[in-house]
Amino acid sequence: MAFGIHRLAVLACVCALSAAGCTTARDTAPPRTATEQLLISTAADRAAAQLSVGIPSGTKVFVDTQYFQGYDSGYAEAAIRTQMLKSGLSLVDDRSKADAVLMVSAGALSTDTKSMLIGIPALTFPFYPVGNSIQVPEIALFKTAEQKGVAKFVATGYDTHTGKLIATTDPRYGFSHNTNHIVMLFFSWASGDLIPPGVDQNSLSFSTLTNMLPGSN
Repeated sequence: MAFGIHRLAVLACVCALSAAGCTTARDTAPPRTATEQLLISTAADRAAAQLSVGIPSGTKVFVDTQYFQGYDSGYAEAAIRTQMLKSGLSLVDDRSKADAVLMVSAGALSTDTKSMLIGIPALTFPFYPVGNSIQVPEIALFKTAEQKGVAKFVATGYDTHTGKLIATTDPRYGFSHNTNHIVMLFFSWASGDLIPPGVDQNSLSFSTLTNMLPGSN
């Protein structure tokens, strides 16, 4: 039985090595990916854009963010402030100088991930001598890995002096997604709604940089 397991491990290793001829490893990387940050910030943009508080235009407002928590909360708070400015409100940093306080909170500001695999998942097999093991990488005949960004914001305005409610919003939601696809180990592509169609993702490509060098024109 053990011999059969080792044969399976060796066979899987051979398949994995044959499929990994074009793999490039990175020595270092930030703890969080740019894709994760884009998922959260895009969802935050979409939730903030829906916040419309019934406070008269021109009112001096202090934005209270003490109950606003989540990943990349700084960016999300800035998006909410921008939306309030677009609505005609005047933001002040001194609470005592405000006519109203706008309390904003986040019910969600993070990501979800789900995937489907047709193939062989990453496995670890025992190997001789006793106590050692061999790791076999994932072999994907077909795989989809979807990441979704989710944001849920609420805003409530009240009078600075009396503490009485002025206006409040229902929860506003924002979503974003990015999906990676792999077919037959070699063919992969990504789809999603993170990058607008008009944005050039190759603006810092090698060919672009070389065209910026003196004498390249």
